[in-house]
Amino acid sequence: MDEHAAGLHDIKLFKQPPREDCPLCFLRIPTFVSGYLYYACCGKVICTGCTYAPVYDNQGNIVAEKKCPFCRTSYPTSIKRTIKRVEAEDPFAIFNIGVCYRDGLYGYQQDYTKALELWHRAAALGYAGAYCNIGYTYLHGRGVDVDKEKANHYYELSAMGGDDTARYNLGNNEICAGNYDRALKHYMIAVRGGISQSLERVKELYTNGHATKEDYTKALRSYQIYLGEIKSEQRDKAAAAEEEYQYY
Repeated sequence: MDEHAAGLHDIKLFKQPPREDCPLCFLRIPTFVSGYLYYACCGKVICTGCTYAPVYDNQGNIVAEKKCPFCRTSYPTSIKRTIKRVEAEDPFAIFNIGVCYRDGLYGYQQDYTKALELWHRAAALGYAGAYCNIGYTYLHGRGVDVDKEKANHYYELSAMGGDDTARYNLGNNEICAGNYDRALKHYMIAVRGGISQSLERVKELYTNGHATKEDYTKALRSYQIYLGEIKSEQRDKAAAAEEEYQYY
């Protein structure tokens, strides 16, 4: 890659990705996977606060039966609904079936090749988290030969698509390579995206002389801004009631 192309690549790579909001409360979706749920009935990603909140019928009465808070469809008892979403080219559903193949869940025989195929398909349809899984697969050689260059490539695609875990991983890779300035850039973006471990990494860089006090102060402020965007009384109620609903 020549210098000009590398510069253009970095401009795209180090751009802060847009946030995703809950379609019900319109607050930012937490980065923690325990802070949101995917509903195969309507294909929506909904925060745990809205998931935990009561669902009302058209007369304003609380519905006792468990229903989707968005489309009010009853909770599924099998994976069939996810399969239907796959047929509708829903990238999140496709990604989830890939996870089923990777882990051998819900009757699927473990098959890393099939998982990779589905994750590539999900990523092409816009789900950046799938690229992160592909990167992890190549980094650790899960059903494929270890290929750190490919792993880094897919982590970059994932990070540019908005996956903060991939962004954090890129920061770690740059630390290992001794590229502290590039690592700091990744960590600062990941902090703004809600990755608390990145805040700790920035603190370590500051302690070791590879980041300034101003960098660390900015990282602290960025994380506080993130918390301000995701925190709500309803989400706190959900987290207090259900341990699996912790969202930061």
